[in-house]
Amino acid sequence: MKRNLISNTLAGLTLALAAAGAWAAPAIDVIGKDFTFPNKIEGMPAKLSDFKDLQINSFTTSDGVKLSYWEAGKGKPLVFIPGWSANGAEYVNVMYLLSKHYHVYVLDPRNQGMSEHSERGARVARFGADLKEFGDHLGLKKADYCGWSMGAAVLWSYIDLFGTKGINKVAFIDEPPSIYSHADWSEKERQDAGGMTSSPERMVEAFTTGKPVSSFIVQSQAFQRFTLRDSPYFANSEAFAEAAVKNDMNAIKRVLFDHAMNDWRDVIRTKVNVPTAIFTGVYSDSLQGQRWIHSVIPNSELHVYSAAEQGDHFLAFKNPIKFTTELRSFLER
Repeated sequence: MKRNLISNTLAGLTLALAAAGAWAAPAIDVIGKDFTFPNKIEGMPAKLSDFKDLQINSFTTSDGVKLSYWEAGKGKPLVFIPGWSANGAEYVNVMYLLSKHYHVYVLDPRNQGMSEHSERGARVARFGADLKEFGDHLGLKKADYCGWSMGAAVLWSYIDLFGTKGINKVAFIDEPPSIYSHADWSEKERQDAGGMTSSPERMVEAFTTGKPVSSFIVQSQAFQRFTLRDSPYFANSEAFAEAAVKNDMNAIKRVLFDHAMNDWRDVIRTKVNVPTAIFTGVYSDSLQGQRWIHSVIPNSELHVYSAAEQGDHFLAFKNPIKFTTELRSFLER
C-alpha cells in the first residue's frame, strides 16, 4: 500500500513538473512506462530502458509556447529537426547510434510530438525562430544541424532569418526547394524545384485525411513508402513513436499549407555557405530537386541511396546504420 502511494506520488510529481515546463527527466519517466521494441536487432536497444541516458526536456519560447526536446550523449552538439508530423521518438535509433559520439538533440516542433499544441505561430518562419531560441536556451554558440523533410525547410528559414554564424555544418534530408509547382513553370523548373503539387489545399486534405488524390494534383509516393515497414529498424522506431506520442491532426495540420507554399530556392542558392551534405534516394519525390540543391551549394556532397539501401523519404530511419555512419563521416571531415 505504501509502495503504491509512493509510486503514485512520484508519478504525479513527474506530470506536475512536465506541466510546469520545468522538467528534465529520463524518457522512460516522462513517457511513464518502458517499451519493448518488436524486432530484436544486434547492437540496438531491445527496450527503451536499455537507452539509459535518453532524456526528454523542455523550454518555453518567447511567445509562450512550451517545446519539448529529446537528448542523449556527450560531446559536440548535433541538432536534428524532424519533418512535418514527426517527433523525437522516431529518432530513437539514430540518437542511440550517434549519442556514442555527440551530444544529440531532437527538437519536437510546436504542435508535434510532446511539444505544446498552440494556434500561435503555425508558420515555418516561426519554427525557424523557435530553432534559434532553442539554441539560445541550450547556450549553443555553434552546432551541427540536420533537418529532415520539413525540418530542412525550418533550417532554411533559420538561415534566412539569422544566417549561418551559429552553424558549423549542415545536412538536409530529402526536402523539395518548393513543394508547390507554379503553373507558369517549365517542366525543368518544376523538377529542379522539386514541385509535387498543383493544389496545396488538395495536398493538405490528402495528407491529413487520407483522401485519395490523382497524381496530377499531388505527385508523391511518401505515404506508400511509409506504410512499407520493410526495415526492422523503421518498424521499431515507428512502433515506439506510435506508443509514446499521440498526434492531434488538427494541431499538426496548421503549418502544412504555409509549408507547401514556401519557395526556398533563393535561400539555398545564396545563403547556405557552410559545409553541406544532402541525403536522398531513388524513391524520392524530388530527386532532381536534391540534385539541384547540390549543384548550387558550393562544395556540397550528395548521397543518393539505392533501392537496396532503402532510398526513400525515410532513409535515415530505415537504414540508420548507413545514414549515421555517413553523417558522422561528413561531420568529422
